[in-house]
Amino acid sequence: MKKIYLDNACTTFPKPASVPAAINDFICNHGVNINRGSYSPAYDMEELVYNTRLWLCQLFHFPDCKNVIFTQNVTMSLNMVIKGLLKPGDHVLVSSMEHNAVMRPLVQLQQAGLTFDRIPCTKNGSLIPGEAEKLLCPTTKAIIMTHASNVCGTIMPLAEIGAFCRRYGLIFIVDAAQTAGVLPIDMEAMSIDALCFTGHKGLLGPQGTGGFIVTDEMAAQMKPLLCGGTGSISHTEEMPDFLPDKFESGTMNLPGIAGLHAALAYIHEAGMDVIRQKETALTEQFLRGLASISNLRIIGKHETAGRTAVVSVSACALDNSTVAVRLEEEYGILTRVGLHCAPSAHKTLGTFPAGTIRFSFGHWNTAEEIDTALEALHQICH
Repeated sequence: MKKIYLDNACTTFPKPASVPAAINDFICNHGVNINRGSYSPAYDMEELVYNTRLWLCQLFHFPDCKNVIFTQNVTMSLNMVIKGLLKPGDHVLVSSMEHNAVMRPLVQLQQAGLTFDRIPCTKNGSLIPGEAEKLLCPTTKAIIMTHASNVCGTIMPLAEIGAFCRRYGLIFIVDAAQTAGVLPIDMEAMSIDALCFTGHKGLLGPQGTGGFIVTDEMAAQMKPLLCGGTGSISHTEEMPDFLPDKFESGTMNLPGIAGLHAALAYIHEAGMDVIRQKETALTEQFLRGLASISNLRIIGKHETAGRTAVVSVSACALDNSTVAVRLEEEYGILTRVGLHCAPSAHKTLGTFPAGTIRFSFGHWNTAEEIDTALEALHQICH
């Protein structure tokens, strides 16, 4: 049975052919470290890493590539930013749609004296911006917000919240796990101080890659979460205070960065707008088809405006997990069922604790696969 992969919000698959080729080429033909060896292969790899930083700056409209920090994933990025910046007594605002990659670090810091409030969202996951001002207090330091929900795909108004942060002197931290490589992000225009991203979703790169981009002003306020060798100022046992070395200790995932570099080149060549248009068309086709299946409830927006290619549904007469298992066993359709590491979002959407069945489309998917998924749901849920 042919497998139909509809879990691209978890990780995109397949990857562009150039991605595994670049990883294989690095491991087989290069294999060196950077910032350590004084020989030409190491310098060649340093240039590739530098160019990857440039690609990311271009993608997110940030002026200085030294401010691109590589990490293992967006969760690590968020932990480094949140724990490096916030102190006991600080207060922050988040949306009620946040992923546990934001909430668990905050709850952990809460035990040491941090406080936070959730800006409420509607039943379809849309932020209610007017509620943010009511939650401000003298110790409010930052707003931390996802760009789009990993549960229902609803997009948050970053430009509006960025302007709000500037008006009140707040730091703006964005979780772009679901939107990097999918939606246009302009850090300067949106007044974003730190943008956290992962490489293995919309950026089409391999797992184990990610990072954050941070302004000089915010970086000066942050402490490194990890300390160790950087290959720079090795005569001292103190961490460098300059970027990116301040936040990049130890050996990087260089095979992964080689793959990410190839993925970014693919996005540039294919066109992010073209990729987005394909995913939107598939989403529209799926939403239109769901309207005729009476025993399924669409969670979140019922139209493509203001959403990514992530659609959650809930079965009215069957257990969601049963539906997901049958989708795979009988039709080869791979989805994700449950709470998606985002209990706060599900509470907002009214789907806690049962969760949802999540379908998430990539530009490799086809209209025929969407039709197959719709027919399978019709057969299972009729």
